[in-house]
Amino acid sequence: MNHALDIDQLRTFLAIAELGSFTKAGEAVHKTQSAVSMQMRRLEERVGQPIFIKDGRQSRLTEDGLRLVEFARRMILLNDETLSAFNGQKEVGHVKLGVPDDYTDRLLPQVLAAFNRLNPSIEVLVECSSSAKLTEAIRDGALDVAITTSGDTLNIRGEIIRREQLYWVTSNQHSAHTQDVIRLALGPATCCWRRISMDALDRAGRPYRVSYTSSSAAALVGAVQAGLAVTVFPESAIREGMRILDERDGFPSLPFCDIALLRSDSARENMHDKLCNHLIAAIGNVGNGAGQLAAE
Repeated sequence: MNHALDIDQLRTFLAIAELGSFTKAGEAVHKTQSAVSMQMRRLEERVGQPIFIKDGRQSRLTEDGLRLVEFARRMILLNDETLSAFNGQKEVGHVKLGVPDDYTDRLLPQVLAAFNRLNPSIEVLVECSSSAKLTEAIRDGALDVAITTSGDTLNIRGEIIRREQLYWVTSNQHSAHTQDVIRLALGPATCCWRRISMDALDRAGRPYRVSYTSSSAAALVGAVQAGLAVTVFPESAIREGMRILDERDGFPSLPFCDIALLRSDSARENMHDKLCNHLIAAIGNVGNGAGQLAAE
């Protein structure tokens, strides 16, 4: 009987542990769900213990499965380091990823940390900027991959991977939303959320003025949390201490926001595929229903 562990099976297993489902793991490692299930059956046979248990319609890790996670991380890391040491072409790579700071609170801590554990030999270099600037960098080849707000990406649409509702947001400790003339904190003129929010208030006949303009989401968050203004954010960008406003507060409903994945023409190596697949699996909800970020 063969008791040797298979690195590919361990990588798939770790993807399930990191992303929370067989389906998302399959997207990340580019395998069908049936192939993922077969790999996990074989891994259980090799380990000699059940590593998953049914919990309703879902599967969760058993105690032995949880123990296996750390062993899998160490074996994948050692495997990749060994290949890197002896492979003349080297397995270590660098991928340049662009992300607007609207999304970095969710992408950087959870999603990229999970990617690093799954792919320890791939270093992701992150640049935070506006969607418009990231699009230019993709077009010029200065970035390999970018996550952008679709409406801000000029003539490059990219692949829509996530759709979220846009919301009016205020501080839950202040009353900026009750002013006769609403003070807004918005992005620059190139920001599609700015255009959408101003058009919506114009149609509703609600007086406003743009009091704070910044391409930095952190600056807009600061203005809102201090009670100085109201802003517009997608669901995943809403922070603690914020309150969503709706028609009962006199604010018109807003459309959905599309989040796109852009990829440079020169970014066609396996490491780029792995990052793109992981991002789609971890944050995508188009085609599989809206939901929370899988890496939470």
